[in-house]
Amino acid sequence: MRTFFACLATSLLLGACSPSSNHAPVDLSKAKWIDLSHAYDQSTLYWPNNKKGFEHTEEFKGLTPGNYFYSSYSISTPEHGGTHLDAPIHFSKDGWTLDQIPLGSLIGNAVVIDVSAKAVLDSDYQIKDKDIVEWEGLHGKIPMGSIILFHTGHSKYYPDRKKYFGTDKKGLEAIPELHFPGISPSASRWLVEQRKPKAVGIDTASIDYGQSTDFQTHRILLGNNVPGFENLTNLDTLPATGVYVIALPMKIGGGSGGPLRIVAAVSGK
Repeated sequence: MRTFFACLATSLLLGACSPSSNHAPVDLSKAKWIDLSHAYDQSTLYWPNNKKGFEHTEEFKGLTPGNYFYSSYSISTPEHGGTHLDAPIHFSKDGWTLDQIPLGSLIGNAVVIDVSAKAVLDSDYQIKDKDIVEWEGLHGKIPMGSIILFHTGHSKYYPDRKKYFGTDKKGLEAIPELHFPGISPSASRWLVEQRKPKAVGIDTASIDYGQSTDFQTHRILLGNNVPGFENLTNLDTLPATGVYVIALPMKIGGGSGGPLRIVAAVSGK
């Protein structure tokens, strides 16, 4: 009985009780931290029809009249580009704006679903609910309210525009030529109905695949106030389970998205 109550207390504090669980929490005091973000600079990739890219302008750099070093810069960037977050309002009229997203939706236990073996064979691969079910057969049921990250292997092409987007064209003429993996509407619907994720992320330019014209995956996930993380990297360094994610975007009032610094903690050795 004493063991039962000890386990119950651990469950309430850490969200896991069974020692055989594949989804045991990460001990953050001993964790190894991994950056899942691309840096913002002149090579940052934006959607082909964005009118502007990343601008980093020097305001001052050097010795001041007081004989001490000082530097300061101004920045300009579209909301959506590089490693960034899609706020629900991006595709949902009544969805959360960037500053309204609860911190609880951006921080928590995560799973990493590896579909790279399939995506490498098909640049237009759409992740299916079958892929998620097969993953659960190997690693256990995804706990409700998890952050779900999809590893396609596509981040290895970043920032090569042609390889990453499937075309090096810019403007509206580039849109029909976009080719990269994404999440199918059926998988998105399944996740929302069956696993109720906090957030969903992917290592491609969009949670919808490149050839999408109706952006159903955006509409399904964001329509259920599930934020999307796009253009992630280093997912290949993460285990399938035992991952803790902190994904904090720039807090833009009324924003439909914004630059994202996202990191993951995994159990240290």
